[in-house]
Amino acid sequence: MPNFLPVATIGEIPPGSSRIFVVDRREIAVFNVGGSLYAIDNVCPHQGGPLGEGWLDGTLVSCPWHGWCFDVRTGKMTLGDFAMVDRFAVRLEGETVYVASEPLRDEGSQ
Repeated sequence: MPNFLPVATIGEIPPGSSRIFVVDRREIAVFNVGGSLYAIDNVCPHQGGPLGEGWLDGTLVSCPWHGWCFDVRTGKMTLGDFAMVDRFAVRLEGETVYVASEPLRDEGSQ
């Protein structure tokens, strides 16, 4: 069972934005898509670009280095099945955003 660690308040991640946090020695990007929070590995599998600094369009984030796109809900690349990034459970308790210390393993859970 992963630990959930506090990373921010909800006001620090307004809708349409993202923030990068270190959670248990991993860089994780947290995205606010219309009030729903999603967390994925911040490192693009292509060449290590920071996904949390990418362009967010709906639920899709594009890596700022070379444009690889990922769905923040699933971690899957949009152009094929040859790459994906880990995703992490997110909890909101009051105003505090918590992120799991370990990636999700079950496809349908979050």
